[in-house]
Amino acid sequence: MLDDISFMRQALREAGLAATRGEVPVGAVVVSQGRIIARGHNLTETLTDATAHAEMQVITAAASVLGGKYLNDCTLYVTVEPCVMCAGAIAWSQLGRLVYGAADEKRGFRRYAPEALHPKTEVVAGVLSDECATLMQEFFRQRR
Repeated sequence: MLDDISFMRQALREAGLAATRGEVPVGAVVVSQGRIIARGHNLTETLTDATAHAEMQVITAAASVLGGKYLNDCTLYVTVEPCVMCAGAIAWSQLGRLVYGAADEKRGFRRYAPEALHPKTEVVAGVLSDECATLMQEFFRQRR
């Protein structure tokens, strides 16, 4: 659990970077064999690309680092529950483990496609959920 908290803090740092760029503050890291091999955050505004979610950025980067499309032995840490699109990418990459912070009641994959992930993907929800949720709430409060 300590590792999960430590790596989620790294994802929160990425989310903070996203917020400073005017992006929705979602951050992610991919860990393999105890070390971060990819880090990223939302870039949808920067790239004017609706698919440039944090999870998509780090899945692509991690696959490049590993030299293959499957992330069976990796853990993805993301500050907010993935959407259906990202859940599909997580499934196709056969990610070994998903750890997320805040639930996304409106757009999270568990609402629309709870079976979207690869059957072997272990899911851990709620790691530093209060910190992750607060970051999102403050961002949108400032926008309104």
